[in-house]
Amino acid sequence: METTQRPAARIVCLDAAHRVLLLHWRDPFDGAWLWEPPGGGMEPGETPLATARRELAEETGLDPCAIRDRSVPVERDVQWNGRRFTGTEHFFAARFDTEQPPLVRTGLLPDEQVNLGEHRWVPWKELASLADPVEPPELLAVLTALVPDGPWGGQ
Repeated sequence: METTQRPAARIVCLDAAHRVLLLHWRDPFDGAWLWEPPGGGMEPGETPLATARRELAEETGLDPCAIRDRSVPVERDVQWNGRRFTGTEHFFAARFDTEQPPLVRTGLLPDEQVNLGEHRWVPWKELASLADPVEPPELLAVLTALVPDGPWGGQ
């Protein structure tokens, strides 16, 4: 299997009720499903924060200004579309003042349009109970590091 080093940025979006936004992706290679926060690979010359803002706007239509400028680095090793992607992903937090803000998919590339099944604002207590895997598996720890004053802090 081909391995690609891929620096990336992701955004842990929280609504007013502390739900976490996850996107439900279908791997075009094997049809497996996974849940993952919005985000994607860095373009040449792009900073992690610029990547996070661009990806949030493209994948969700949510306001990229909601992203806080502090990140938590997470080493990732993920298989997708018959390839293995490794590298550091910078996770950022974004908070929204409303419950379950609506998303738009108009910024997605054609293959992303096909492979994105749904999105869901998941109560943080339910992250471990989703039927399909959540990437990264340590998402709750990432959330705690990004927003230590949240209700999950004592978990």
